[in-house]
Amino acid sequence: MRLILVGPPGAGKGTQAGRLVAKYGIPQLSTGDMLRAAMAAGTPVGLAAKELVDNGKLVPDDVVVGIIRERIDEADAQKGFILDGFPRTVGQADALADMLKNKGLALDTVIELRVDQTKLVDRIMKRAADAASAGQPVRKDDDPEVFKGRLEAYNQDTAVVIPYYEKAGLLAVVDGMQSIDQVSSDVESVLANLDENV
Repeated sequence: MRLILVGPPGAGKGTQAGRLVAKYGIPQLSTGDMLRAAMAAGTPVGLAAKELVDNGKLVPDDVVVGIIRERIDEADAQKGFILDGFPRTVGQADALADMLKNKGLALDTVIELRVDQTKLVDRIMKRAADAASAGQPVRKDDDPEVFKGRLEAYNQDTAVVIPYYEKAGLLAVVDGMQSIDQVSSDVESVLANLDENV
C-alpha cells in the first residue's frame, strides 16, 4: 500500500500516519521528521534546511526528492509506505511519479485531510501549549507567526498538488476537522474501498 496524506500544516497528517503505521506495519516517510533528524545531526543538508525551516520556508525540491528516493529503497518500505509532507509541489509530484514508475511502482491513493484554515492557528497554539505543559520541546515552526508563514507557503505551493491528484483519479477527501478517531475511521473507509477494488 503506497499512499500520500496531504493537507495544510496542523491538519493531522502526522497523527493519522502514525495510526496507519501501527495498523499496517508500513513506514511513515515524513520529510519533516527526516529533515529534523538531519538538522539535529548537523549534516550539510540539515544545516541548509534549518535556516529555511526556522523562517517558515520550504526546503528546495532537489534536497527533498533525494531524501525520499533513498528512503523508498530501504527494506522496511518494500511493502509500501505513507508519504507525509511530500510532495509539496507539482514538480515534486512529477518527480515522485517518475521515480515510482522507474521502480515499477505506483501510488494507491492520495488522502486529503481538508480543514478550516482559519481554525488551524488555534490548533497549532494548543499543540505548542500541550507540548510545553508536558515538558516537551515546542517545535520552532509551531510559533504562530512562523506557522502563518508555513500556511501561506502551503496555499501558494502545495495546495496545487490536490487538483493534480484529483485529475489523476487518485484523490480521496476526508474532513480533517472531525475528532481524531472519526478522521481515522474515514481514512480506513477509503483504504477498505481500495482493497475491494483490487
